[in-house]
Amino acid sequence: MPAATTREEWLRRLGWLVLIWAASVAALAVVAMLFRLLMEFVGLAL
Repeated sequence: MPAATTREEWLRRLGWLVLIWAASVAALAVVAMLFRLLMEFVGLAL
């Protein structure tokens, strides 16, 4: 069944893409929170 194998491979690649995207969004959120904490620490918070 070449079609099933191709579909499974496509879904696996899509899964990796979603995983990498989610990890990058989470990393960006962590960096943003660190910047916010740093800004509050030095008195630049709104």
